[in-house]
Parts: sequence; structure tokens; C-alpha cells
Amino acid sequence: MAEEVLLVDEHDHFIGRMEKIEAHEKGLLHRAFSIFVYNDNGELLMQKRAYSKYHTPGLWTNTCCSHQREGETNVEAGKRRLQEEMGFTTDLEDQFSFIYKAPFSNGLTEHEYDHILTGHFNGIPNPNPNEVAEWKWMKLDEIEKDIEEQPENYTAWFKILLEKYLEKLNNDKR
Repeated sequence: MAEEVLLVDEHDHFIGRMEKIEAHEKGLLHRAFSIFVYNDNGELLMQKRAYSKYHTPGLWTNTCCSHQREGETNVEAGKRRLQEEMGFTTDLEDQFSFIYKAPFSNGLTEHEYDHILTGHFNGIPNPNPNEVAEWKWMKLDEIEKDIEEQPENYTAWFKILLEKYLEKLNNDKR
């Protein structure tokens, strides 16, 4: 069965379902989540997308991103997908959400109402090789510096997410 996404309006109200590829071909707004998992050293768990992925293969991104299924909370969806992709689960907290749009050279567009989730983990991930080529822990300032020097190594959405996430962290400190 083809995987579906939940189409939403600009207020995150459910308006329908659509097959995932079709929604990305049409660039329609749909619900998603992005997970940032940290260890005790304050490092973010990064993943390099598998080279077999249908878009942005072999690029670095945050710990995990995906789409909620109908009836799932953001946290339930996050835990499910974290296990499927990275081979572990942990408690997650829903932090904030925003809308972004990122077109790709292959004609697909991510247009997501994205919910940012955070968690904590100190173990060794056991990633699914169909999803993840590599993983590593990095400090946020190291990631920022590397993105400045080598932006082509990162997914378009991660660069957007990181900017929004850092903006939120800075606003929360005020």
C-alpha cells in the first residue's frame, strides 16, 4: 500500500489524505515532524540519508523526519519513525511548529506544516540501512560552521529547520 500524508491548511487543520509522492509532486501542504535528539554532551544526532532515497540521497540532516499517520499524535509518530529509521526510541517533547516550502531539482517539493520534537539519547543507534547511510554526533555550532562551508552536504529542509530552531532557542533565552 502506498504511504499517504495528511493534507492540512495553514492552521494545521486536517483537510484530506494523499499519496506521499503525489503530494510532493504537487507541492501541497501536509503535516510532518522533525526530530532533534541530543546526548549528554549537548551534541545533536545527525543522519546521512541513504543513497537509495527518492530525493536528497546521501545528504546530512537532523536525527529523523517523517509524516504523521491519521490518528497519531506528533510524539507517537516521532517515536514510531525514530525506531524505524534509527533503531531506538526515547521520550520526545513537542516544541513548536512552522510552515516551510523547499523545492528540489527532481521536481518534488516539500511543503510542510512541520512539528519540531526534541529528545535525549546516549546509546548507539542501530539505523535502518534503507533509510540511513551514516550517523554522527555534532555540536550545533559545528553544524552551523559546516553548513556555511559546505551547504551542498545538507538537506534543504534541515538548513531551514536549523535556522528556525536556533531562532527559537535564542528567543527562549531572552
